[in-house]
Amino acid sequence: MTPAAPLPDNTETRQTLIDACLWMNDRHLNQGTSGNISARIDRGILITPSGVPYEELTPASLVTIPLDEPPSETGPKPSTEWPFHQGMHRARPDMPVVLHAHPPYCSVLAVQRRKIPACHYMIAAFGGNDVPLADYALFGSPELCANMAEIMQDRHGCLMANHGATVLGETVEKARWRLEELETLARTYLFSSIGGAPHILSDDEIAEVMDAFQSYGPRHTGETTD
Repeated sequence: MTPAAPLPDNTETRQTLIDACLWMNDRHLNQGTSGNISARIDRGILITPSGVPYEELTPASLVTIPLDEPPSETGPKPSTEWPFHQGMHRARPDMPVVLHAHPPYCSVLAVQRRKIPACHYMIAAFGGNDVPLADYALFGSPELCANMAEIMQDRHGCLMANHGATVLGETVEKARWRLEELETLARTYLFSSIGGAPHILSDDEIAEVMDAFQSYGPRHTGETTD
């Protein structure tokens, strides 16, 4: 995989991370301070602090931690989920943003310990033919970090057993988009199981969608349109 450029460590980036936290709660994709977000920067990883209400966050509130070492024991305390954020940034240098939350429908599937199969073509937005489920481990533990890194090698999102969900993003905006898409998929899968069973798309059908996604979206600046 090709490493992505780190995000600039400036006020704009920091405010964008705070805005993502506020957006999660406003969209009912998270509750309280249970979610967290991080971005890879030149000096390591920029991450939300532990236990601070989102409404009280300022750009200066965000914490910088190393990419390969434990955080400093002095100064502001990073999110308790920093180990898996750190692990994700090491395992997926192509995705500079990691966003974690407890969306309601994702959390229902997570406590049932069910992954999301290819019940809808938008599964392809997460890099494969399903949204996998990471095995349970205590939040903030090395075991959870290892579980996440293992299943996210070729995926852009996952559910976390008895916990919640995590998505990766090329940008903060793309991570926000994936989180909302993941919650929609979880709701669709749960509701489609009522009174029947969803039809699951084949691996070939999902591969076709993934190929089509390569040309999805607006043209780059400078290209002509028909």
